[in-house]
Formats: sequence, structure tokens, C-alpha cells
Amino acid sequence: MLYLSRKMYFSSLHSYRVKEWSDEYNQQVFGPCSNPNGHGHDYTLEVMVKGKLNRQSGIVVNITDIDKVVKSFVAENLDGKFLNMENDYFKHHIPTTENIATYLWESLDGKIDHCQIHKIRLHENNFLYSEKEDGQMVRLTRKYHFCTAHRLHSEQLSEEENQELFGKCNNPYGHGHNYYLEVTVNGEPDPVTGMIANLSDIDSVVEKEIMEKFDHKHLNLDTEEFKDLNPTSENVAVVIWDLLSPQLTNLFKIGLYETEKNYFEYCGPQEDMKYGA
Repeated sequence: MLYLSRKMYFSSLHSYRVKEWSDEYNQQVFGPCSNPNGHGHDYTLEVMVKGKLNRQSGIVVNITDIDKVVKSFVAENLDGKFLNMENDYFKHHIPTTENIATYLWESLDGKIDHCQIHKIRLHENNFLYSEKEDGQMVRLTRKYHFCTAHRLHSEQLSEEENQELFGKCNNPYGHGHNYYLEVTVNGEPDPVTGMIANLSDIDSVVEKEIMEKFDHKHLNLDTEEFKDLNPTSENVAVVIWDLLSPQLTNLFKIGLYETEKNYFEYCGPQEDMKYGA
């Protein structure tokens, strides 16, 4: 089985509102997104398909066939639209990122010849995206940024072993990174709000548990979590999971970019058990 992804773009206008609720309660739940006049985004849509390789042509499916189906659907139903007003589905479903991803999956699944849709990923902006994969629950990912210093040094290794293993990252004074953190939750969108989780709630938890503890800090010297723990990015990812999971009960994954080239991912202890860790 081979997988290929096609990326495309569209712009839409939408509003998050439950008409039975008062303006005050809509504002309380949805914040500025509850503006009845709407707000807009330039969306990035990634459609990943899977299929068997055609040995004669050397391809799974012609990219133009994906474009014909997806681009025409997006142009007719989403691009340049006020979704709440001009799309029948979103007259009855709040056009959250989660609901739009679900709508795209349900509308496009089975429509492209010679392949199956494997994943729909919809970026609302650079710090928020939702995805649906092989009929699983919808996932919502929020991205954050924090600046941190650390020294990679294990007390269980000798000075020589630390230097050999970590090189310049073992500098006694430490070094720094601009970390980008992705927090992914999963679930089924609430039938009323269209949300898996309230973003303001996620933001509050991340601010308290991660930003206040780690942003503009030296992990080895300024934090309790890494006082006796080598602050490798692997350990940072696990610690972040441990701090967030008690409060984000539908936490699915932690993604951590140490640099543009170094990415680390942790899905919790249940994932470890699958592999006997």
C-alpha cells in the first residue's frame, strides 16, 4: 500500500453560535468566534490517499484525478462562502475546524477512483489544525511556542561518556532552543458546539502547566521536573504528557519540535505497553 498527499487552499467565513443561546453565553463559550457577522480563515487542506501501485503506469492515482474531485467540491461548497449561511451542512452544524474536517471526510470518502482516502487534515492557521484518519475519531492539534535552555548531562554517566554522547550539547553552561509544542486531543465533536474540547480550556492548562514552568527557563537549574532528570527532548515530551494528561482527559499525542530538523512524539504509557516497553 502506498500513500500520497495533495495540498490545496481555500478561504471561508464562519461564525460559532448556537441560536438558542443568548449573546452572553455564546460569547462565554466561543469567545470572539461568536461574532454573528463572522470571521474568516485561509485554510490549508491536505488530502492523503492510499492505494496499490500500478506497475504499468508507476502511479497509484493520477494527481489530476484527486484535484478534479476535491478541488471542484471545495470550490462549490466551501471556497469564498459564509459557511453558516451558504452551506446546508453548516446551517445545522457549527463550522468548527473539527466539523469541517468531518464534513470533508464524509463528503469525499469513496469519491476518488483507484484509491481510498486515508486522512483529511485541515489547517485553520499555523497554530491549529484538525484531522480525521481512516474513520477514526477526529483529532484537534493546538501548537505553542516556548524558549528554553538546557544542558544534556546524565548523572549516571561519567564526564567522558557524557561528552562523547552529547558533544557540544553537554556544554556546562547549557544551550537554548525555540521549542514548538503540539498538543493533540481526540474525540467526537459535541453535537451542539461542534468542538472536541474548548480551546480556551486547553490554552489555560498549557499556560499553567508548561509555559509558566518552562518558558524562558533553564530546565536543569530552574525547574523541579528536571532537577534530577536529563532534559533531553525525549524526556521533555514525556514530562509534558505527564503534566497535561491529568487535566486533558482526551489527550492523544504530544509533538515537540526541538529544531526544524528534530521532532519528538509521545502518545502516552498505553502506547509503550503495545511494544512491551
